[in-house]
Amino acid sequence: MKIVVTGGAGFIGSAVCRMLVNDLGVEVVNIDCLTYASNLNSLEPIAANRNYSFYQINVCDRQAVSDILRLERPDAIMHLAAESHVDRSISGPAAFIETNITGTYAMLEAARGYWSELPARQKDAFRFLHISTDEVFGALGDDGLFSETTPYDPSSPYSASKAASDHLVMAWHRTYGLPVVLSNCSNNYGPYHFPEKLIPLMITNALLGRDLPVYGMGINVRDWLYVDDHARALYAVVTKGIPGERYVVGGRNEKSNLEVVHGICELLDAAAPRDDGQSHTSAITFVEDRPGHDYRYAIDPAKIERELGWKAEETFATGLKKTVDWYLKNEMWWLPLRLKTYSGERLGLIKKSAAA
Repeated sequence: MKIVVTGGAGFIGSAVCRMLVNDLGVEVVNIDCLTYASNLNSLEPIAANRNYSFYQINVCDRQAVSDILRLERPDAIMHLAAESHVDRSISGPAAFIETNITGTYAMLEAARGYWSELPARQKDAFRFLHISTDEVFGALGDDGLFSETTPYDPSSPYSASKAASDHLVMAWHRTYGLPVVLSNCSNNYGPYHFPEKLIPLMITNALLGRDLPVYGMGINVRDWLYVDDHARALYAVVTKGIPGERYVVGGRNEKSNLEVVHGICELLDAAAPRDDGQSHTSAITFVEDRPGHDYRYAIDPAKIERELGWKAEETFATGLKKTVDWYLKNEMWWLPLRLKTYSGERLGLIKKSAAA
């Protein structure tokens, strides 16, 4: 089997590529334009494998993508390429509109052109998997879970751009018959995660002796999904999912942001104690909340568990320990990013006007 993975140098995409090549022997064609959050070092474990190839292409370049599809002749496309950081979408939404909406349109059209030319048997087997987020559903209160039938109610420029791309994908299925499948996942975490997101930011800040900034009072709740569990789910969807269907993917691991940070501090207190003898929790600082910060996300993954036989293997405790241990052992991967690409500065605050 040969699969094109877009955004394969990103966090989730690289996990998918590593799993497909190393664990399943699938031939992978990685398309990535190498934005700030992409990192070819995340693909070193498979870079020399004959089943892996890489093209530096922007998904918005429909002609370039079409050329690669006709050259490589994939059996499926896993479309992960996206701008994904909510805070960055608040400060600069244009890149999110371009990549997440226009880029998905270009991918759909390139895929449709390629698929329409396939022989009947290959045409029937082809799949286009669009990977999305639970943030398209908006916020939950204290109770309830997101499911495949939850109405869309995005809050941020990021989630709105992903909602738009989801609608495009389903429209291409209903209008043109393109055999698409769609997934919406909860918050991912694990190794090789660019350190602007909560968990890698807290780990690397602690190891650098910096403050641990928590938005608001840290009460916002997320369902956490270990990235390797997510990669397995995506393979199940692209190989066994029914065209036109959606699958929500979650880890059944709800934690408040403050619980997450305390869990990281507890692990680091044991594995990398501070020089001053204090707990890492002493560095926690509460900062101005994110604009439009959704209170709670939680997913009911019963459909993918029941129909596709997937289930998350990691609990939050086991996954977090694996994640912290990885960052402790792989400073050579994350430290250059913190020193040269992202220093840990606050993103996404709306600047007040002089009149205000």
